[in-house]
Amino acid sequence: MALILFNKPYGVLCQFSPEPNGPPRQTLADFIEHPGIYPAGRLDHDSEGLVLLTDDGRLQARITDPRFKLAKTYLVQVEGDPDDAALEPLRRGLMLKDGPTLPADVRRIDPPALWPRDPPVRFRKSVPDCWLELTIREGRNRQVRRMTAAAGLPTLRLLRWRIGEWTLEGLAPGEWRAGVTARA
Repeated sequence: MALILFNKPYGVLCQFSPEPNGPPRQTLADFIEHPGIYPAGRLDHDSEGLVLLTDDGRLQARITDPRFKLAKTYLVQVEGDPDDAALEPLRRGLMLKDGPTLPADVRRIDPPALWPRDPPVRFRKSVPDCWLELTIREGRNRQVRRMTAAAGLPTLRLLRWRIGEWTLEGLAPGEWRAGVTARA
């Protein structure tokens, strides 16, 4: 059984083959040569961070199936300067077009020491921004971005830092390492 932890760079498609009619973009195949593995979940091309890949269907299901409620932690740069009251809708759960979300754990954090993003996030002097650490236990399409937008805090940069016990610690963008599958 293989488990790979990969730090997906901004702009990379979370799949091994390119989009047939889309613009040319890098894919997982540009970084990982390990036959028979597949991503357990996805990150959009404009999101960065931890992607787990495995050749074990049961582990893949345990990581991605919402009924297991595996925690996924994101570092999110948002537009705005929210206080605790502004974060409360995220903590309670929000109504999105596809239904209510589960409550998220969220807190403000100091700007993390991350690599520069290419292209950089657009900076506007007249609009404040801040960083949040946000943990969800489900994984809908673009969920974190939709949740922050619904709370009036549009996402500027999104990086998945942790999935369950696995973290991005020590992995630069585009790097991968074998992981341990003792606990999911």
